[in-house]
Amino acid sequence: MAAPSHGAVVVGVGRSAEDLTVVRTAAGEAAAHGRPLHLVHAFNWAASPGPAPAGGTRVDAENLLEKAGQVAADAAPDVPVSGEIVEGSPVEALLRAADAAFLVALGDGGMASCPTCVPADAPAVELASRAGCPVLVGRTGAAPPGPLLVGYDGSPGSRATLRYAFDCAERRGARLLAVRVVETDRHDGDDGLLEEAVNRHAVRHPRVAAACQTVRGDPGEVLLDRSRSAQLALVGARGDGPVRSTLGAVSQALLYHSPAPLIVVRGVGDDAGDGP
Repeated sequence: MAAPSHGAVVVGVGRSAEDLTVVRTAAGEAAAHGRPLHLVHAFNWAASPGPAPAGGTRVDAENLLEKAGQVAADAAPDVPVSGEIVEGSPVEALLRAADAAFLVALGDGGMASCPTCVPADAPAVELASRAGCPVLVGRTGAAPPGPLLVGYDGSPGSRATLRYAFDCAERRGARLLAVRVVETDRHDGDDGLLEEAVNRHAVRHPRVAAACQTVRGDPGEVLLDRSRSAQLALVGARGDGPVRSTLGAVSQALLYHSPAPLIVVRGVGDDAGDGP
């Protein structure tokens, strides 16, 4: 029987080996935050050939969830694991779960291994664009033991992302690298903007070894380069843009091409009370 996904890390489980890697990543995230893990396998029975739900296809789906559950238990033995099989679109199923979840996770569908791909209709892109909570996009390769990388531009969304990143770093026992990128043709009179923000959070998270960099260049390119040595990258869904249901250019660049697992931070509330 399916357990409620309220407050859980919810992970979409498909039939590829990549999806089991994402289950392992999501289990680690659940362990770090003290959350249960909820496995979701969605299947469009009507559009698929083969037996009805009560037949072999349903059995295959149950076996898949059982295997994913074992992967999760091996990765994080103390994390409670539940699962469910639902009919319909995997993206829609995860979007529904996101309304009550702490975080939703799924694989990138191979995006990061295709430097020229811009797959706007990929499930990971659609979920990261529309979910009501943070979205973890897993990768096929193992991440290096580097810092957590977070992008910062001073917008309310990036302030919330920085707060979320400090919490993740403390729970993981990881270093944090915060990067603010100023475009080359833009005059910048806020040289200390990032340092001030990092210092405020460092007081609240004294166990986090945090470093910050303010550099000039293209934000997407700079953060993508830094992500190659990160164990996890975090970015707000959108910076200063007014449309919150879409992704900004920087979050898209990292979502498509970052080799590191990525959390698109959304639905956690703006950090407006924290100053610039």
